[in-house]
Amino acid sequence: MISFTASRAALISVVASLLLVAASAGNFYQDVDVYFGGPRAQILQGGQLLTLSLDQASGSGFNSKKEYMFGRFDMQLKLVPGNSAGTVTTFYLTSQGNAHDEIDFEFLGNSSGQPYTVHTNVFGQGKGGKEQQFHLWFDPTTAFHTYSIVWNPQRIIFLIDNNPIRVFNNDESKGVPFPKNQPMRVYCSLWNADDWATQGGRVKTDWSKAPFSVSYRNFNANGCARSPGSSTCDSTNSANNDQAWQNQGLDAKGRNRMNWLRQRFMVYNYCTDRSRFPQGFPPECKGQQ
Repeated sequence: MISFTASRAALISVVASLLLVAASAGNFYQDVDVYFGGPRAQILQGGQLLTLSLDQASGSGFNSKKEYMFGRFDMQLKLVPGNSAGTVTTFYLTSQGNAHDEIDFEFLGNSSGQPYTVHTNVFGQGKGGKEQQFHLWFDPTTAFHTYSIVWNPQRIIFLIDNNPIRVFNNDESKGVPFPKNQPMRVYCSLWNADDWATQGGRVKTDWSKAPFSVSYRNFNANGCARSPGSSTCDSTNSANNDQAWQNQGLDAKGRNRMNWLRQRFMVYNYCTDRSRFPQGFPPECKGQQ
C-alpha cells in the first residue's frame, strides 16, 4: 500500500512538473544578489542555474533584487543528496524588522535513506508558530522539483510540483495577523542547523561529507514588484500577463488533491498539537488547511 501511494503521488508530481516547464524563468545574474557565503554561491549556465554550498566555515544564500507586494513565486530545487542530516535548505519570502512578515519553505536534511522533511510556516507582524511539516513523496535529490508560494490578500497557498499542500487563509477577522502590508523579498539559503534540524538535533552534521551543495533554477516571480518606500507597483512581472495569483484559491479538484497528500504525507500540524495548546487551539485552526 505504501509503495502504491508513493508511486501514485510521484506520477502526479511528474505530470505537474511537465506542465510548469513552459513557464518563463528569470536570469540569476539579473534577478538576485548573493547576501552571504561569497564564492560558495555560484551562478552558472549563463545565469540559468545557481548553486549554494555549505562547509564547516559557512553556508551561503541569495535574495531577489526586487521586493514584492503579493504574487506567485516559483523555484525549482535539487536538494543535498546522501547524508544531509543537520543541513537546512530554504526558499522563502520575508520583510525586515522585529514585526516582519514571512512565508517559509524549509527543507530539513536527514540521514541517508531517510526522507526529507518540508517545513512550512507563516509569520504575520513578527508572530509565527504556524508550522506544518510534510515528508516528500519523491526523492528530491535526483531531479529538480518546483516549489511555489501564492500570496494574495485572501490567502497563501504552498505548492509542490503544482500540487497544493497547504492553504493559510486571511483570518484577520479573528485577530490573526496576516502578511499584507509589508513588501517582501525572496530569500534562499543553505546553512547548518544541526542543533534542531534533524530528529530534534539528535543527528548532527557529518562534516566529512562537506561541502554540501544544493541547486536552484527557473526562478519565476510573477507579482507586484515595488521599490523601497513606494506604495504602488513599479511593474507586474508576468510571462503571459497572467494575473491569476491575485485571487487564486482552490477548486474542488485542488482541495481533493491537497487533502489526499495531507492525509498521507503530513507529519506535523500545529493545529492538532494539544501539548502546545492545552487551553485550546489558535483561532485560525478551524479554517486552516
